[in-house]
Amino acid sequence: MKLSILITAACVASASAFAPQSSCARAGSALMAKKAPEPKKEGKKSLFSTIFEMDLFAPVSTQNDYGARKGKNLSLGKLGSKSYVPDGLSKSQYEKIRGSEKAKKDAKYSMNVAKAGKFLDYTKFYLDRGTDTNASWYNSVTGGHRMAKTKYDYSGKEGDEPAYTGLTPKEKKAAGKKKFSKK
Repeated sequence: MKLSILITAACVASASAFAPQSSCARAGSALMAKKAPEPKKEGKKSLFSTIFEMDLFAPVSTQNDYGARKGKNLSLGKLGSKSYVPDGLSKSQYEKIRGSEKAKKDAKYSMNVAKAGKFLDYTKFYLDRGTDTNASWYNSVTGGHRMAKTKYDYSGKEGDEPAYTGLTPKEKKAAGKKKFSKK
């Protein structure tokens, strides 16, 4: 008898484990009502909100902008008594060379900063070329391409070719003795 009750209880327990749960509708009470959120105290932030709201660039917000190098206090290091000076140069000569290199570097940087943000508008280029009206641009010498500026004219006139490229016309050789002839 005990064995049959135990088997029956085990079957009911295993069957109820796989059966869907029935929802028990409970009547609402004041204990189960949603509580209104508590107002946050001013001046007190959580640790994570303090960390995530940090703006590390706030003190100098333009420090990573292109061209910001001119506003920074960057200077060339001073040569001390144990500093490297190349053989054959005095300390003053080496400082002069380093200063001229820094001046060149700064001039190049300021030239690049001046060019920043200047570009050719793609649509304006096509409108100027005439792409929107006809295809005559394709039959031009350049085929619609803009050509790069060159040091020389290359207009096809005599004498404007650079000599170093080997484009000068070859001199005609005087008529000499033929090596091969018909018999």
